[in-house]
Amino acid sequence: MFYIDVEMAAGSNLEQTTRTVQMVDSVLNEYAAPGYRNSEFGFRNLAHMASLPANPQSAIPNPKYSGGKAKITWYASNIGRGNPRVYYNVIRENEAADYGQIFVQLEDETPPPVKIELIDELREKFKNVPGAVINVKNFEQGPPIEAPIVIRVFGENLDTLRGIAGRVETLISETEGTMYVDNPIATVKTDLQVKINKDKAAALGIPVAEIERMVRLAIAGLNAGSFTAIADGEEYNLTVTVPKSGAFASLDALKNLYINNVLGTAIPLSQVAEIQFKPSPNYIQHYDKDRFTAVTAFVKSGYYAAGINAKIKEKLRAMDFPQGYRYVVAGEEESAQRSFGGLGPIILLTIFGLLAVLILEFKTFRSTIIVLSVIPLGVIGAILILLATGYPFSFTVVVGLIALMGIEVKNSILLVDFTNQLRAEGRSLDDAIQEAGEIRFVPILLTSLTAIGGLLPIAIEENPLYSPLSYVLIGGLISSTLLSRIVTPVLYKLLAPRVV
Repeated sequence: MFYIDVEMAAGSNLEQTTRTVQMVDSVLNEYAAPGYRNSEFGFRNLAHMASLPANPQSAIPNPKYSGGKAKITWYASNIGRGNPRVYYNVIRENEAADYGQIFVQLEDETPPPVKIELIDELREKFKNVPGAVINVKNFEQGPPIEAPIVIRVFGENLDTLRGIAGRVETLISETEGTMYVDNPIATVKTDLQVKINKDKAAALGIPVAEIERMVRLAIAGLNAGSFTAIADGEEYNLTVTVPKSGAFASLDALKNLYINNVLGTAIPLSQVAEIQFKPSPNYIQHYDKDRFTAVTAFVKSGYYAAGINAKIKEKLRAMDFPQGYRYVVAGEEESAQRSFGGLGPIILLTIFGLLAVLILEFKTFRSTIIVLSVIPLGVIGAILILLATGYPFSFTVVVGLIALMGIEVKNSILLVDFTNQLRAEGRSLDDAIQEAGEIRFVPILLTSLTAIGGLLPIAIEENPLYSPLSYVLIGGLISSTLLSRIVTPVLYKLLAPRVV
């Protein structure tokens, strides 16, 4: 499953947004599984559910992936607001006439690479829609963030801030791998201002409150009361306004507006007020009481936010910022810093815990050092497999490394402890090392192969959350199992712990 955000030009009405969303729906129908178009499958499923109120689980099952391109089984479009919260880290958007969102469901068990291929194809189709920005987004793991790449620019003057944000926007757009670059203050909203000449209004005997009331009546209407319908018993509000040519008021509503003074004389609005167009920011953001704007971007398939952020930061360091203006890299980088910030004490606790257990087990520091020597061997394999698969160094990778430490130490304990036992039985140092290596190698190898076999299905699934963890464990187990065959006996020979 994935979702599509439709953002119209500022000031677009609901009718324009509806037309664009319907256009997106028509494109999605081209990828629908046979017999499962939105209009067919949705109504069939609703009718089936209505006939079985006591058993809502009996709905028509979603078909399974049968090969080929990804196929859509159904989708849900919302116009004027976002979808209900269907994913833990996607926050529902507030109501807005120029916004729409579409939730898309694919066949069950559709492989992630096949889904990504469809998402990339749709992105290409929707990238040049006039008057709208259509973003096709995949659901991703991790804490809620506004975008993978976010550059916050801080400063007080809005015009200066807009200029800097425009340069940052260009910088990000020119960085390979970025898409959907958004600068919220790039365009300026135009407001209609009714500037009242208070001196003139007072001379003509028109209260300012009366002018404000009549302007509101012309634009939005005034509530004149309510009535209860006899047919259904529902209460309806009565709104009084001036005649309009369409659903919304135009400038003519103000040009032809008259206001009564205290004597009841009708005076044109133009006599006491001036209608002006005034530019204003779309919205003003603050972070820790400092004014800022955030330039955001998403990442294309095949690229990683960590690598792109590194390139952007290098460009930002070469960019001149006026005094009093600064930038902060947020998004995935800020989220990772928060996540890794709590891992330091955990890693230290893990290391001291391992040391304590090993010292209690062997009662010598030399045996402890020999056992812990396998940890760097596993890290080598983990780093190499990350480079080979292209996955970045993420939170799940750190979790995998911590788990890898425990597995490696377990295998090393088996070898060192058995060598100590043989020496305690009277074998020479060389004979004990050789015999322990021969006898314990096969069990250790089989243990590692069993673990690798269990991790392979998760790794080849190419899930962005679990696959890096699996690859780290697989690479670490392979390198530590093979290299420890050489390093551990050599260290044992050099450090030869005292046998109790």
